[in-house]
Amino acid sequence: MLEMKDIRKSFGKVEVLHGVELDVRAGEIHALLGENGAGKSTLMKVLCGIIQPSSGTMTIEGKARHFANYDEAIAAGVGIVFQEFSLIPHLSAVENIFLAREMTTRLGLLDRRAMRRRAKALLEELGVDVPLNAPISRLSVAEQQFIEIAKALSLDARILVLDEPTATLTPNEADRLFVVLRELRRKGVAIVFISHHLEEIFEICDRITVLRDGEYIGSRDVSEVDIDGLVEMMVGRRIEQTFPPKPDHHPDTETVLEVDRIQLKPGGPVSSFHLRKGEIIGFSGLVGSGRTETALTVLGAHPGGKCRTRMGGEEVSFGEPADGLARGIGLLPENRKEQGLITSFSILSNISINNYAKYVTARFLIDLKKELTSTREVMEKVHVKAGGPHDRVDTLSGGNQQKVVVARWINHDMNILIFDEPTRGIDVGAKAEIYQLMRELTEQGCSIIMISSELPEVLGMSDRVYVFRNGAIVGEVQGDDITSEKIMTYATTGRLEEDAA
Repeated sequence: MLEMKDIRKSFGKVEVLHGVELDVRAGEIHALLGENGAGKSTLMKVLCGIIQPSSGTMTIEGKARHFANYDEAIAAGVGIVFQEFSLIPHLSAVENIFLAREMTTRLGLLDRRAMRRRAKALLEELGVDVPLNAPISRLSVAEQQFIEIAKALSLDARILVLDEPTATLTPNEADRLFVVLRELRRKGVAIVFISHHLEEIFEICDRITVLRDGEYIGSRDVSEVDIDGLVEMMVGRRIEQTFPPKPDHHPDTETVLEVDRIQLKPGGPVSSFHLRKGEIIGFSGLVGSGRTETALTVLGAHPGGKCRTRMGGEEVSFGEPADGLARGIGLLPENRKEQGLITSFSILSNISINNYAKYVTARFLIDLKKELTSTREVMEKVHVKAGGPHDRVDTLSGGNQQKVVVARWINHDMNILIFDEPTRGIDVGAKAEIYQLMRELTEQGCSIIMISSELPEVLGMSDRVYVFRNGAIVGEVQGDDITSEKIMTYATTGRLEEDAA
């Protein structure tokens, strides 16, 4: 169906694709793997006509093709779901799905009923229920992901590219997506599947192609490789241990945050939790279960939420996130590019943005030398890989962008950090670095609340786990009880069999 040969792409004097190859057959799901910066997205943008290759050839169904723009690719049956959503926030789901391809009546008027029927059918095919008339800005990240997938399916694409499609989905939602993908495969659609969740590759994909540093490493049948082999192909070395060892925590360790009554909305269920010094607690549960909302309520950033909080034995009240900041609580949001960073600014500016008070001189000027020195020190502390503090953040990999957010809070002397989906969109090598960094922070006395949809991450990193369902904490597990079975049972039913006995 698709064959790309000797694809090269240069930006100025820098070549980022060095003779890359990719062939995808009709009726197969083909994984395209590699670390961030390996060239996957650039290659897919070449396929879709978004950027032009410097050299190389591409054929679709045996016919040589060259797309001058994305519209030409769409017309040829190529559809792509980007990792970064391309939705218009103030438009509805229906309007986004048919944007620039609106259905019309015989009189040339918008046929809103027909578009709504088609949108509803697409989402039913995906097995999800999304408010069709609500603005995209009011939908959850997972709901927005399904709108993007529905939008691609509406194109009747014969070649479908999915870039990290399950990054924001629960296991049940991902399973439903896989059912749809298998049906598309049965219909002869060629699917390019990009994912950092390597276990998914073995569940859904037929073959893989691996890129590293813009070079073609090789293609394999999935049956010929294992996870360790894939990682070695991707990073050029073996990563023996993904999660750092968990320390032993004494139950008498100082409690740094105690929330003994939290309610996400008036009349809703009431929960409680606590956080000890130097530990990582995991917030687990299905998407929409109230994990992020609970953290935002503690910080005074969730409308309608109320809580009673103590720090150091003293009752505190946060009316807005700045109050939490003053008490040493920092938030690394789920969507770091939109909510955690100004990507067009430098690393230095992003780290300094809420820390300028520490650089002000007696004459109310910024001590630029002190700012630069401090930024370099904290970059080194969290292992940011960049040319220097003046590099723009949008030139960094996802893992290094996340480290810049961490660096900002460390520079502000935070003692409690809330990581919301800490490794979303981050490759396997960078994940191990983020996990190691989190443990280093706790060894230095920092305490972490980790909100994650990835069960292996919850199991591997949490000292204790609070499980959420329907806006409330329904269970707490620790030690040897931190198992996928117990967490998912709590998340889906609200209790364990032994609790009910």
